[in-house]
Amino acid sequence: MLYWAAVFLIISLVAGLLGFGVIASASAGIAKILFIIFLVLFLVFLVRGTMGRGPVA
Repeated sequence: MLYWAAVFLIISLVAGLLGFGVIASASAGIAKILFIIFLVLFLVFLVRGTMGRGPVA
């Protein structure tokens, strides 16, 4: 998912340089949403991984 966020970020940067404002803003919005989803999933799995283990015997 982080890969797709980076792809949409690059698309938005290229579109912004070429003057396509609508495409640039749409791609930047998608990249932001995907990055936030990725970040939330990362934090959830990080907490699950540390809390799910019992004491080491």
